[in-house]
Amino acid sequence: MVEKVTESIFYVGANDHDLDLFEGQYIIPNGMAYNSYVIVDDKIVVFDTIDKSKTGEWLDNLAEVLGERTPDYLVVQHMEPDHSASINAFAEKYPKTAIVGNKKTFTMIEQFFPELESVEKVEVKDGETLDLGSHKLTFVFAPMVHWPEVMMTYESTEKILFSADAFGKFGARDTDEDWACEARRYYFGIVGKYGTQVQAVLKKAKDLYIEKICPLHGPILEEDLGYYIDLYDKWSGYRPETEGVCICYTSVYGNTKKAAELLRDELAENCVETIEMSDLARCDMAEAVEDAFRYDRLVLATTTYNGGMFPFMQQFIDELTERNFQNRYVGFIENGSWGPAAMRAMKKELEGAKNIKIAENNVTIKSKLNDASRGQIEALAKELTPGHMDLAAELAEPAEKKTEEGKKKGFVCNICGYVYEGKQPPEDFRCANTRLRIFRRCKTLRGRCYAANRLSFIFGQGIRTHGRRSPFHRSKYVSVFHQKSAGRQG
Repeated sequence: MVEKVTESIFYVGANDHDLDLFEGQYIIPNGMAYNSYVIVDDKIVVFDTIDKSKTGEWLDNLAEVLGERTPDYLVVQHMEPDHSASINAFAEKYPKTAIVGNKKTFTMIEQFFPELESVEKVEVKDGETLDLGSHKLTFVFAPMVHWPEVMMTYESTEKILFSADAFGKFGARDTDEDWACEARRYYFGIVGKYGTQVQAVLKKAKDLYIEKICPLHGPILEEDLGYYIDLYDKWSGYRPETEGVCICYTSVYGNTKKAAELLRDELAENCVETIEMSDLARCDMAEAVEDAFRYDRLVLATTTYNGGMFPFMQQFIDELTERNFQNRYVGFIENGSWGPAAMRAMKKELEGAKNIKIAENNVTIKSKLNDASRGQIEALAKELTPGHMDLAAELAEPAEKKTEEGKKKGFVCNICGYVYEGKQPPEDFRCANTRLRIFRRCKTLRGRCYAANRLSFIFGQGIRTHGRRSPFHRSKYVSVFHQKSAGRQG
């Protein structure tokens, strides 16, 4: 499919309606778009290739735009195979085209395509420019959004940001659907862990005048860009997007489900307008995660299972904590016939999450609802009703805590900016994001690190910290998740 973006910029990507799971896990009922772009100027540049399943269609689209002309540059913004898999086929057809990327890009190209050793390579650095004639490109590094080699490209003449995976969404481009819904599921599923890095890129973008955003997935964005950027700012800042209650439950024999439904009804009677419910055993888990991050209040309801919580609830909480779930008001409903223990287990899993306010009126059911547990549900519903609470005040961090945090010492990752808070990391400690042990000492952690010159170079004005969460706790969920799941009771 060829589409004019402007008089000199063309879309040459493809839609994929055959793929059922994106990245092997995310359900995509409306397919997926693999986007690629061409700027035709004195010099011709192509932005990214596409998935191998659509290589032939993509090369045909390129030929339709270029005719007999040969591209001067192929800019590789992201090496994930749904964008890079066709590099070899491109190089075979256009052997004189130089590949543009950063140092980490070429490291990955060597890994994926060792046969391209002889291809001309142009290595760029953050903030460097490339003149095409009437168009001028500026490269904006975006490490860990969501791979370490990622970079974006700003074209200053027509004021277009080629944003790599940022601002992308699930769904093919020929599908008419709400952008925010599938962009939110895409963001929290794939990029959500890297909010600090997204915030750093958004700060860079504030200095750019942008009229269009061309992502590698989804539609080209060109109207009300403030809306999209504001959502990304909220998502990456882990701030609630919408006032509402998300109820996520598991139920074996239906009694816990009845409790969740009763809470929903009580909330509705208390004039809570937005309530989302998810049966974690049957829903798309990615949608449940999306809702948990979307709304300001979350209720977790589950049965006691082998002295802990039901497996689907365990998986759900692991999904949340892996993505740095924070800044929310959380209530609990547990069920247990002889020794209710699910609430204790759920609270323990959320101990490391930043700025979580636990509800005072939680619910314990023994087998099935009775007058006592119904009263507890009424009290929880009242507590979760905005008229009975000041959520903003509840979630605001005390100033003295922030001040104390600002005095902490630590080490910061040279690649992604992840901060380890402490005098000395353990000998076997590695960055939770990159899995590498490349750290610099940081004298103080005051929201930004000025001690790491390398990071200042990468991110422009420094790096925000990842927060107070223990890196050991963080890495536990990253590296031990599947092992832990395999050995879990139930």
